[in-house]
Amino acid sequence: MHSRQTVVVDDERAIDPRLFRDILGHFPTGVVAVTALDDCGEPVGMAVGSFTSVSLDPPLVAFLPDRSSTTFPKIRSANRFCANVLGAGQQHVCRSMSRKGTNKFADVTWETTPSGLPRIVGSLAWIDCEIEAIHEAGDHFIVVGRVEHLELDTPESPLIFFQGGYGGFAAAETAGMTVTAKQ
Repeated sequence: MHSRQTVVVDDERAIDPRLFRDILGHFPTGVVAVTALDDCGEPVGMAVGSFTSVSLDPPLVAFLPDRSSTTFPKIRSANRFCANVLGAGQQHVCRSMSRKGTNKFADVTWETTPSGLPRIVGSLAWIDCEIEAIHEAGDHFIVVGRVEHLELDTPESPLIFFQGGYGGFAAAETAGMTVTAKQ
């Protein structure tokens, strides 16, 4: 049996960040590598677990980078990004894109999108966007991108982040779903 914790929020008490993270860790997220070209034309990228569809008309997506990110200012300056949906076998790409202060593309094979952005080879899909809006939201930004090009490359299992680990998703033959964690 699981223990239950209830947190009541009032003006006198704040939510414990560790508890907040632990509880929200029970919600699985897909992993996307957001890429762009910096002012010198070099590829830059970051791994995010906060990517979502926003609108069909016009076609909009969003991701939420941390305000302390050193990569996001380079993506912001480019005014464009490519969201690369990572596959279950691309944990190494996620680790590369999560590194700080190193060449994140040293071990990552990439090609260019029609607009010239880096798209990661082997990703399930890529979505090429122009930045439409950036909103401040606590310790993150909400970056809305207008989709200009997109393509499904490999219809396989996506990389999933769940309770501190990575895994894949396998659809059952029935209506049920299974998430298999691979650490």
